Amino acid sequence: MISIDVGYFNGKVSPYECVVVKANESHLFTANSEARFVVADIDQLPDNIAASQIKVFAISTPLVKYLSFIESQLENKINNQLEQTMSDMFCLLLAEQTLLPKLDNRINKAIAFITNNIASPLTITCLAQTAYLSETQFKKLFKQQTSMTVMNYVTKVRMEKAQALLTHTDYPMQIVGEMVGYNELSAFSRKFSQYFGLSPTKFKK
Repeated sequence: MISIDVGYFNGKVSPYECVVVKANESHLFTANSEARFVVADIDQLPDNIAASQIKVFAISTPLVKYLSFIESQLENKINNQLEQTMSDMFCLLLAEQTLLPKLDNRINKAIAFITNNIASPLTITCLAQTAYLSETQFKKLFKQQTSMTVMNYVTKVRMEKAQALLTHTDYPMQIVGEMVGYNELSAFSRKFSQYFGLSPTKFKK
């Protein structure tokens, strides 16, 4: 666990969260001896982060995985060209982040569960249990924290993943649907059409 004091923020930072320290901004932090973290010294912050007043935000699963890749490469050997390329990619991924205020850890757990189990049936009941909240408390807190209902958020994650799979893979439509939680092709096609305004078949062309 890491505790940091920067700007208006003074508190603990959870795993998979990013802290923004802008140029010439004083900051203090303490960390447990076993804590592991990445410090990225960037000449110019992506516009979305530079323009935001948010100091701490959760990073996406793709960026978490990319940081693991960076760690393995840096532990292997020194390669200046590769390190510059990795830094450039890191900045591009940062620019894709949705910056939300620091979330309640219970909601973070539910969001991580959604991301890691997107192909499985996801119900309010199972997600509330993941967050150790009643269904009513969970739905209310989730909406307060993310400005979205639980199921709207689930649909957003599913549709964005489906869009990426249709764009970057050759998986059959049925398989894509199953990978994002729809066992029936008709149900997947209907939801995709509602979300994007065109069917997955037309999108794929």
